[in-house]
Amino acid sequence: MTKPLEKLRKRMHLDRDHAWLFGVCAGLANYWRTDPTIVRVGVVVSGLFVTKVTIAFYLVAWLLLDDRPSDRAGVDSDH
Repeated sequence: MTKPLEKLRKRMHLDRDHAWLFGVCAGLANYWRTDPTIVRVGVVVSGLFVTKVTIAFYLVAWLLLDDRPSDRAGVDSDH
């Protein structure tokens, strides 16, 4: 795996605790330190205009990102 992708995977994870579907939006919200609702609304709006790109991005993120490690489970739990 390439170095930039390894760095990204160390910092960004799926968040299945706050997930609606697969945890991609909740994981991105944790990474950006924002509310998952904001990310979800952004994905829905993006899906209205560029549906295929949004679906492709979501599925690729779901396949590439790992679940949040258990040692970080308590971190960012305020969402």
